Amino acid sequence: MTPAPPSPQLRAKLSPFLGHSIPAIATSSPETVYNYRPSPLGDHALTAFPFVSRDIPGFYVVIPAGGAGTRLWPLSREDHPKFLLDLTLKGRSLIQATWDRLLPLSSSTRTTVVAGPAHVKTIREQLPELRGENLFCEPGPKDSMAAIGLAAAILAQRDPDAIIGSFAADHMISGDDAFLSAVAEAVEVARKDYLVTIGIAPSHPSTGFGYVRLGEKLGMKEAPNARLVSSFKEKPDARTAAQYISTGNYRWNAGMFVTKATFLLDLLKEYKPDIHEGLTKIADVWDQDEATRQRVLAEVWHELEKIPIDNAVAEPAAAEGRVAVVPATFGWDDVGDFSSLADLLPAEANQPRILGDSNLVLTEQVAGGIVVPGSGRLITCLGVDDLVIVDMPDTLLVTTRARSQEVKRLVKKTRDAGWKHLL
Repeated sequence: MTPAPPSPQLRAKLSPFLGHSIPAIATSSPETVYNYRPSPLGDHALTAFPFVSRDIPGFYVVIPAGGAGTRLWPLSREDHPKFLLDLTLKGRSLIQATWDRLLPLSSSTRTTVVAGPAHVKTIREQLPELRGENLFCEPGPKDSMAAIGLAAAILAQRDPDAIIGSFAADHMISGDDAFLSAVAEAVEVARKDYLVTIGIAPSHPSTGFGYVRLGEKLGMKEAPNARLVSSFKEKPDARTAAQYISTGNYRWNAGMFVTKATFLLDLLKEYKPDIHEGLTKIADVWDQDEATRQRVLAEVWHELEKIPIDNAVAEPAAAEGRVAVVPATFGWDDVGDFSSLADLLPAEANQPRILGDSNLVLTEQVAGGIVVPGSGRLITCLGVDDLVIVDMPDTLLVTTRARSQEVKRLVKKTRDAGWKHLL
């Protein structure tokens, strides 16, 4: 039997994601009452957050909705990527779950989405409460710095005191109370002019994630768990990852950032002045007429450097002591491949996980793996373990869980062979 590879999520007898429920949105109250109770965060210190309402005045949520999710092809496609899919069998797509999770902090008036033109229509359909002026359409993919920077520049124009939090549209989180508390603590740190990330407690030495090395405690009363970021580390090999875990001084980098919009723009101006100049030009006209906005976008956007926010500003700023981290313990997964997805789905003992109609899958002496019966055809398996079978109306993928990280190689080969319309 092929052993299942390590998969980047909290390991337990029952996945922490299977019991996930959407938090109730607290009703508004004329006065928010703050109390103290033990924090669910890493150091188990005391932290303050409102019981009556979770709304954080002046806090704006930014949801970058990009990427094609190539490791989940052919389930995820360029025109319908994974953040638009229901991968948990709960009737909500990943972006809808992200919206539900963050709405208590910002309400729909301060929740924004950055997306490409191919996905705008579907996002509007899936998020009917998303305000039109809060959907920022980027002309083409330029990675996370341009996407988050665009939102920061626009929001800084609208509210110079805005604090923004960027959270990917296609990640899964369990333990909403711990998550919301970590964000609230990160906001308090951001008020002191820091770029703040949220570090996830690693459950195993994953080679699929970057890491954050913890520095000294900041000693902030409002954010007792916050620390400086000593450094960011790229995805390590297995031995290095094990060394990181053994020290206890590293957290997974989940790509969540909280900061003042103006502070992020200041970092951009210092480290990537060309990106800052371009985004400022766009933001200056964004809320004017549509024709002016499109004209400036056409002039500026294609010239912007394509670079992740980590490389653009987080890493150099951390070297100068301007990046902080809030260690947290909620369950987190970026659903990066079919092996990871399999661990998030329920299954009978020694049976494959099924994403779809289980009546379309018949097995005999089959253990592990994941089957996606997306074509409506009956799928039968005999004596094969840990397979990944994705049967769509136009494409069939068969691989093993151990090789599921390599599906993107097949995507490239499919493109090169002239089958781009299937991607």
